[in-house]
Amino acid sequence: MTASTMRRRFTVAAGISVAALTLAACTGNTPEEVATDSDMQSAAPAAGGNDEEGETVTIGFSAPAADHGWMGAMTTQAVDEAAEYGDVELLVAEGTNDVNLQISQMETFINDGVDAIVVVPFDGAALTGVALEAMEAGIPVINVDREFSDPNAARVTILGDNYGMGVSAGEFICEQLGDQPDAVVAEIAGIDNLPLTQDRSQGFADALSECGLDVDNRVAADFTVQGGESATANLLQAAPEIHAIWNHDDDQGVGVLSAIDNAGRDEFILVGGAGSANMMREIESGESVVQATVVYPATQAADGIRIARLLAQGNAMSDLVEVEVPRTIQLFAPVVTADNVEQYLPHAFES
Repeated sequence: MTASTMRRRFTVAAGISVAALTLAACTGNTPEEVATDSDMQSAAPAAGGNDEEGETVTIGFSAPAADHGWMGAMTTQAVDEAAEYGDVELLVAEGTNDVNLQISQMETFINDGVDAIVVVPFDGAALTGVALEAMEAGIPVINVDREFSDPNAARVTILGDNYGMGVSAGEFICEQLGDQPDAVVAEIAGIDNLPLTQDRSQGFADALSECGLDVDNRVAADFTVQGGESATANLLQAAPEIHAIWNHDDDQGVGVLSAIDNAGRDEFILVGGAGSANMMREIESGESVVQATVVYPATQAADGIRIARLLAQGNAMSDLVEVEVPRTIQLFAPVVTADNVEQYLPHAFES
């Protein structure tokens, strides 16, 4: 692609569906002034420093299929973020859960000589080799959410805090039930063989132990609505009394709530995970078992676009004293409750 490429013209090359986005406008990476909730949606950061338009750079972006509300938001927000910069040309590979196809997409980016690659791997270990190839070719790789097996395969790794999610959920439940040492706590996990699920469960158990509680009943779903409904139905049948449930994922939480409604159960509080808009609306209503959700930011890939632009243009993060972009960035896992839901809801993803 060249600078003359028509804006948002879609092309297909080497099995990759690529959107060439020559993008307009700028945003800042300096802190915005404190604004009201209504202002936050419309206020644009002031240009200056790294925000000033520079040399046009081409960034390749590859992610899994948007068959999950959170993953769909990751891709949408990445594309929207790139669209804020007039000096970014974004090549978006078609979302896929086929590891071999994603490897092929990365190879195409390398052959095209892009300036940087932002990748959300379907399988971090499987994509490590091709990411190393990109790095060896002088193309900085920004690894988002699912880590490569070799840290040298990425110039920057941007992660959510899975262990921290568990800690945040456990601490909230301790605040609600800490004076009830016999309280029954249940957990609806995601896919058990994934490190992220294991980290979330460990953080949850560690936090509960601080107030003398533990997980009495645990089931695993598969991050889908159907899986959440089935796993929750089994949980509710096995546990006639529950005081609190932590559900790892708000997308599967749609099924979790359906199973709870079908069972006619409401004696417990439910804490969600990821921070979807529908769960936040449940919290906002004040009439749901959902009392909180722990945010796992869907902004990670958008952050990756910003970082890729800085690296390709040879800039650092202007908010830091450091003259280089950090190797690892880990995002926080805040708890959304009725007290702060208005702050988070405008930026949440739809399940």
